[in-house]
Amino acid sequence: MSGFAIKGWCPDAWRPMVTGDGLLVRIKPRLGRLSRDQALALCALAQSYGHGMIDLTRRANLQIRGVNERGARELIGRLVECGLADADAGHERARNILIAPDWTPGDDSHRIAIELMARIDKWPMLPGKVGFVIDAGPAPILNAEPGDFRIERGNRGGLLLRADGRERGCPLPFGEEADRLIALAHWFAQSGAARMARHHAPLPEWARETEAPAPARAAIAPGAGAWGAPFGRIEATTLARIANGGLRITPWRILIPEGPACAPPPELITDPQSPLLRIDACPGAPACPQSSVETRELARRIAPAVDGRLHVSGCAKGCARSRPADIMLTGRDGRFDLAFHACAGAPSALTDLEPAMVLAHFGVA
Repeated sequence: MSGFAIKGWCPDAWRPMVTGDGLLVRIKPRLGRLSRDQALALCALAQSYGHGMIDLTRRANLQIRGVNERGARELIGRLVECGLADADAGHERARNILIAPDWTPGDDSHRIAIELMARIDKWPMLPGKVGFVIDAGPAPILNAEPGDFRIERGNRGGLLLRADGRERGCPLPFGEEADRLIALAHWFAQSGAARMARHHAPLPEWARETEAPAPARAAIAPGAGAWGAPFGRIEATTLARIANGGLRITPWRILIPEGPACAPPPELITDPQSPLLRIDACPGAPACPQSSVETRELARRIAPAVDGRLHVSGCAKGCARSRPADIMLTGRDGRFDLAFHACAGAPSALTDLEPAMVLAHFGVA
């Protein structure tokens, strides 16, 4: 495969990433939520400093693209003013928390996330991609989303602390969830590992796996009160139109409007059976300098003709999806390699396919 650069860190508001269309600035909404004022401010900033498009990420974060260096310096101040970034760059870098998007004020997910954020000064220094998952609803809903240290509902009804990659977790006394999360993070940091799912050392005695999580519930799908953004991208003007009373951000490229109901804009997905929901595709060329192929228009054309999950990746890095897909197209030197039930860069069934050959393979005119 062609070479690609693994950054080893994730961009944020204080540390933008260079892309093919300028700097990428990532925003981490606290509790996965934007107030109405924050949503409108974000839209205005995306238009003033970027190219007017906003991306939704797999970590329920948001991204402004197309920012220049001078603009990035001004943008960070505006984000801090709006409560969309932390004034402490270290806190902003560390604050990787994914929370079940259907939390309600005062419930377990909300309570634990608030306490964990309040104690951020007690967190250890962690690798840039490491994060927490707070999934304390009636049953897990984020079980398919990556996160190193997890709070989940157990099959006996209580809450569990579970290390990613382990099938079972440790039952927790009420009120000790944030303490145990921070303690497990310290143990992990001292062990020198990069990601919990690939760390096979025995856990501390106090974190031993004795109980399975409760059966998972289905991820939120588009429909009444939840709307999907194709490829996780939405125009700032569209986002502003639906921000009547605030927005919940999900890791499934779906937005949940709060407040008074309004008609969904036609560019958003309301059909839970839409083939676009089965696609993962990175921005591709020319937006990403590591990609040699266009990705999203090809994915859009193929999607109705295939069954299962489709992942179109501009390179072997596979940023849009870390898990295997039923159909995997990986860009390489301007062409595609095709694999099945695989991740980006996996050994391929067919190689060196031009885009027209890919379309023909799936019977797309």
